[in-house]
Amino acid sequence: MTRLLACAALALMLGCAVAGAAPPTTVTTGEASQLTSSSAVLGGSVNPSGQPTSFFFQYGLSSAYGAQTSPVPLGSGTQSAPVSAPLAGLTPYTTYHYRLVAVNGVGTITGRDRTFTTRKIPLTFTVAVTPKRGLFGSPFSVAGTLSGTGSAGHAVVLQANPFPYLAGFKPISGDELTDAGGNFSFPVAGLTENTQLRVATLDPQPVNSRTVVALVAVRVTLHLRPTARHGFARLYGTVTPAEAGSRVIFQLLQPRLKPVGVSSTFITGAGRTRSHFSAVVRIRRAGLYRALVSVASGAQVSNHSRAILIR
Repeated sequence: MTRLLACAALALMLGCAVAGAAPPTTVTTGEASQLTSSSAVLGGSVNPSGQPTSFFFQYGLSSAYGAQTSPVPLGSGTQSAPVSAPLAGLTPYTTYHYRLVAVNGVGTITGRDRTFTTRKIPLTFTVAVTPKRGLFGSPFSVAGTLSGTGSAGHAVVLQANPFPYLAGFKPISGDELTDAGGNFSFPVAGLTENTQLRVATLDPQPVNSRTVVALVAVRVTLHLRPTARHGFARLYGTVTPAEAGSRVIFQLLQPRLKPVGVSSTFITGAGRTRSHFSAVVRIRRAGLYRALVSVASGAQVSNHSRAILIR
């Protein structure tokens, strides 16, 4: 009888011990948030179950991980607590594996494996026109670089919006693929008026470069014809395209000084493609002279002729 009572008492004690045992530490790998092209914040929760516990995250390009955050003490609470850790220096548009890990006197407890993908680097352009100010009808080029995720081998197109800049941008080139560095170059045979230019990707939601303006300068020629009057000469020439009404200023060039205007006239008549000017000018001193055509239409910009020597 005494032996039976002792056995019953031992069983009761064992039962109480089992009933009073602390639950195991639990670890839940949560969502990755605040994703950028190079960073993320990993989340989760840990219940230390009364054990002094620390946590960290393992992460890498596969479930083998290979990297981890620094361990952080969590305490010895008995409730599930949210935890997080930031990651930086990640590769853009790349899938990473990660999991939450807790360590205490019981051992190492791991959460389940999860994944996240970093954002793409947005596509952006740098673009320039060469030359910025070209002659009427002369060739030029638009070149630059497309940067961001997927910039290599990306289809781009050159678009133009000519003066008075109301028609909107329309393609003036065929499609071109950027090279391995995202570089591109569009040769253009020539423009006849000032034109806004931009480069765009051929995507469902295209990315556009900033707008650059190619300025088109009028072509000016200048010629000299002697006159019967001593000290006077006839200066004449052409302006292309036709710029009827524009002012022509005859200038004397001076070394290291600004040109000096010595006379002027206006273009009074014009053909379909070019206009003419002519004036008898008093030549007070020998030197280099040129004709500056001041354009007010806005379709082209002012320009001067080459200089001629008058003795």
